[in-house]
Amino acid sequence: MKDELFLRGQQIPMTKEAVRSLALSRLDLQGAQRLIDVGAGTGSIAIEAALNHPTLEVIAIEKKPEAVALIKENCRHFQCPQIRVFEAYAPVELAEKADAVFIGGTGGNLTEVINWSLEHLRDNGTLVMTFILLDNLTHSIAHLKQCAVNELDCCELQVGNMTTLGHSYYFKPNNPTYLISCRKEARCG
Repeated sequence: MKDELFLRGQQIPMTKEAVRSLALSRLDLQGAQRLIDVGAGTGSIAIEAALNHPTLEVIAIEKKPEAVALIKENCRHFQCPQIRVFEAYAPVELAEKADAVFIGGTGGNLTEVINWSLEHLRDNGTLVMTFILLDNLTHSIAHLKQCAVNELDCCELQVGNMTTLGHSYYFKPNNPTYLISCRKEARCG
């Protein structure tokens, strides 16, 4: 989905189109029953996942009241009633388990949110995270290496979009984004 389709707000982050596309692919939602989107921002991951998988239940967690209002407005705009929005600071009390968790923001609680996400994943569930800060990338990888995960992978995405400059064009770069994905190990016995 094009970024321009989403309703946007001042200072509310959104996972951009190219990053969102790869993140959704890595979330492996085919046949999934539930997705949790932590630090949902505008709700772009939750909404595109819901539109691509109409039977998927989506839980969007966001701490900023103005972002929560925007997510709800985007849900109405795209007609996504299967998205439940929680105004909360992750980690949050939640009884449900999910087939996939996306972390787009941690509010400074990086390891706690990773641990919480793994606790709320079913065995073999996927965890996908995106960051623009190198510290978050290195801390996440170091922490995940100590957790019961497999298929740990990471890539850097550097995307530029064609922009008019005079009578010609150039590619205006976005921030590099780091995408980490892994799968929760199945428990034996």
